[in-house]
Amino acid sequence: MASSSTPAINEENKKNYFSLLRRDDMVDDSSAFTLLDTLETYLDSHVDLFQRQLQRHSDRLRTKAEDILKMRDFSSAGDNVVGNLERELKAFKLKVYSRTTKLASTWQSAKVIRTREKISFFFGVMSLLLSALLFGLAPQWVHISYTVQALYLLPLRVYLYKKRAWHYFLFDLCYYVNILNFIYIWLLPHSPALFIACYCLNHGSLASAVITWRNSLVFHDLDKVTSLFIHIYPPFCFTVIRHYYPNAEERFPALHEIQHLNPWRALLLSAGIYSIWQLLYWKFVFVDRREKIESGQRTSSVSWLLNSKSSLIGKALSKISPEGRIPSFMFGQLIYSIVTELPAVFILYDSPFWSGTFLIAIFSVSVWNGGGFYIEVFGRKFERELEALRKELAESAAQTSPPLNGTTTFTEGVLSSESLTSSDGEPAKAKKEL
Repeated sequence: MASSSTPAINEENKKNYFSLLRRDDMVDDSSAFTLLDTLETYLDSHVDLFQRQLQRHSDRLRTKAEDILKMRDFSSAGDNVVGNLERELKAFKLKVYSRTTKLASTWQSAKVIRTREKISFFFGVMSLLLSALLFGLAPQWVHISYTVQALYLLPLRVYLYKKRAWHYFLFDLCYYVNILNFIYIWLLPHSPALFIACYCLNHGSLASAVITWRNSLVFHDLDKVTSLFIHIYPPFCFTVIRHYYPNAEERFPALHEIQHLNPWRALLLSAGIYSIWQLLYWKFVFVDRREKIESGQRTSSVSWLLNSKSSLIGKALSKISPEGRIPSFMFGQLIYSIVTELPAVFILYDSPFWSGTFLIAIFSVSVWNGGGFYIEVFGRKFERELEALRKELAESAAQTSPPLNGTTTFTEGVLSSESLTSSDGEPAKAKKEL
């Protein structure tokens, strides 16, 4: 007889099992039910046992399937980690390559610059040494040294200033006076008027420009070397011609007629020569090229002084109305030229000692300015380079550290997940191998 505790599913299964055993031609129903009860008692226990075994087997298979799926998730997570690391490695290699290429380009450019600076340094030092040797051993060669160096430096300056659109500076008084010097030395050495004008302007406006324009003895900088040469070599050359050139009257006949300077005549001649330049400069720069200067396409001495915050002349001009700046500048230059010529007219022309002292003082100013440049400018440049290097290292560390930290945290989180831990220790083994 069927037990009352038999589950409903067993009743359903029982009906399915014994539906095949029933026959339509059965007559004795009671005997049939007795046989069915016997079969039910035997089969029901075996079916129940089979179902329990099947359930356990299904549970085991499901657990293994879940473990396999989890292991696949772990493998995909590991693949993602490896993929991220590979992408980061490729990005890092690309970044290193680009920086290496940039560094190589900068190195080549810096190498060219250093070569040019070495040439400038060599030229500046050798020029100073050669000038000192010529002054002591062969002063009659000083004007030749002046000419040869000018043939190299002045055309180079014309090229560089034209390239930088600074060529309006080439119309300044210092270049005008240098041209007059060469005209006197090589074309008109017998002209007393030209010699007086050149001597006064060389020891006046040009020599004092070393102070006012802060010329510096910076050997590695070709521009600074050229500027110093333009302003200090002409008074040096004419001082040698006046006081130290042996038998100077034979090479420069004008000196026969100029044993002493007449102050009024000297100042009038130099002022006349200066006025000729000033009128030409006013016509060519302030009138013909006014629009280019006002638009900022070109730069002149006046515009540069007005834009210079450290220039006393620029500060004074900025307080004057725009209409009166150019006349004021021209008049101020004339007065400045005359005032700076007074020592040459009254003292230097007649005294070799004070002429030498004057040159040493002017040269000392340029040396002092050069020392300030090397110490202050190079010091600040070195500080900026250190600061830039510090920032670059900080940026590299900031760009590299977060991805690596994030990857490590993600990997550790995946490996330490409790869902991957099982009784047989297989996930732990996988973790160890990874």
